[in-house]
Amino acid sequence: MTAATYDLMDFDEVLEKYDPVMGLEVHVELSTGTKMFSSSSAAFGDEPNSNVDPVSLGLPGALPVVNEKGVEYAIKIGLALNCSIAESSRFARKNYFYPDQPKNYQISQYDEPIAYDGYLDVVLGDGTEWRVEIERAHMEEDTGKLTHLGGASGRIHGATASLVDCNRAGVPLIEIVTKPIEGAGERAPEVAKAYVGALRELVAALGVSDARMDQGSMRCDANLSLRPVGEKEFGTRTETKNINSLRSVEQAIRFEMQRQAAVLSEGGEIVQETRHYQEADGSTSKGRPKETAEDYRYFNDPDLPPVHAPAEWVEQIRETLPEMPWLRRARIQKEWGIGDKEMRDLVNAGALDLIIETTEHGASADEARSWWVSYLAGKANEQEVDLADLEITPAQVARVIELVRDGKLTTKMGRQAVDGVLAGEGDVDKVVADRGLEVVRDDGAIEAAVDEALAANPDIVEKYRAGNKKVTGAIVGAVMKATKGKADPKQVNQLIAKKLN
Repeated sequence: MTAATYDLMDFDEVLEKYDPVMGLEVHVELSTGTKMFSSSSAAFGDEPNSNVDPVSLGLPGALPVVNEKGVEYAIKIGLALNCSIAESSRFARKNYFYPDQPKNYQISQYDEPIAYDGYLDVVLGDGTEWRVEIERAHMEEDTGKLTHLGGASGRIHGATASLVDCNRAGVPLIEIVTKPIEGAGERAPEVAKAYVGALRELVAALGVSDARMDQGSMRCDANLSLRPVGEKEFGTRTETKNINSLRSVEQAIRFEMQRQAAVLSEGGEIVQETRHYQEADGSTSKGRPKETAEDYRYFNDPDLPPVHAPAEWVEQIRETLPEMPWLRRARIQKEWGIGDKEMRDLVNAGALDLIIETTEHGASADEARSWWVSYLAGKANEQEVDLADLEITPAQVARVIELVRDGKLTTKMGRQAVDGVLAGEGDVDKVVADRGLEVVRDDGAIEAAVDEALAANPDIVEKYRAGNKKVTGAIVGAVMKATKGKADPKQVNQLIAKKLN
């Protein structure tokens, strides 16, 4: 039964009747130069089907070879997630037919993953710490990519043709699977978002992935079931596939809680199935029936020997781990002299790493914080995207800050430059040139505008000379209007003060 059959239950009513249980599976593409089992490039964005080879195309007789760097990165992730690392693990074949999987099976790990039994502590919006327990982190290969043509939604339903791009087939993946997350109640959507956000921050800090959810190099499958309050047995779960933003993870969990509760309250049954997240309205839609592990007919891959990770090698990798994000936050907080609440707000907004990177390009911490948490955060809200997904880089923000600091742009012009970059008009300097954003430095022109504004406002001049020094805003505004916003406000104020005094 679908969401269209039932109205959504009010969220508060859901919590009165049901207890949500979540399971989150996060796929992380690794930033290796080549694929997991072949020498083809793993680069993103190349021409379709240009990074392929007999192994990734599943041609007869092609034999896979394990990417050592991929194994190293998997161990790094496992260690950072406080997992035990298996000294010996195996690859298996996961059998299923799908058009973007040329071999008709995926090389993955099943009963012998490389990392298992870990945890990640995440911080919620009010400072509450929540421990998410990790079942396993295992290695596998990504599938290809399908592009559906002719339909309104871009999905297979309603499409008239589908194109297959095998560039992504064989790209190294780590799948991180949580244990059931119970007891979150009303905070279940928030816990899911915080966990995926913390994981994204972690793998980026490790340098093993760019963790770009918007490009698919990190994506989340969210499992959710409901059980009546007070009962222990889990309900039937659904799996919302390939969610590609933190905001969407939160919305998908919330929607499924309300949808499933409405189905159950009407006497319906939840179907174990995959579902698709709809960006337009935050809903989910029916996918395909969800297989069980038995349906995949796992068996050890006969072409691949066990992966050995001796304790000595694991310890060598542990020594290369960078400063963990939570330790870096404590250090940064002390250096910037900000309180716990402000630091939490920066983290919850997804702004901290962006601010740090902006300072690395020459901006001060105060300047970077001001731009990211005010103007740019507003733009992210307008576009309904995460802050990190805005089409502007920390380097570009730092360039805007530099131009404003040097007096070449006013703050208003700086915002216009940011708008241009976000609109796809090019880099900062190109936008500034194309839009004619340049502070007027012609003293004569500015002085003439000041004289004209003073002459047109004798009452303000009189009030100023009577002791009210705060009335010059109207004069400044008139000058800025006359110069089309291109005068330096500081210079205008200095000229006004000079003439009135």
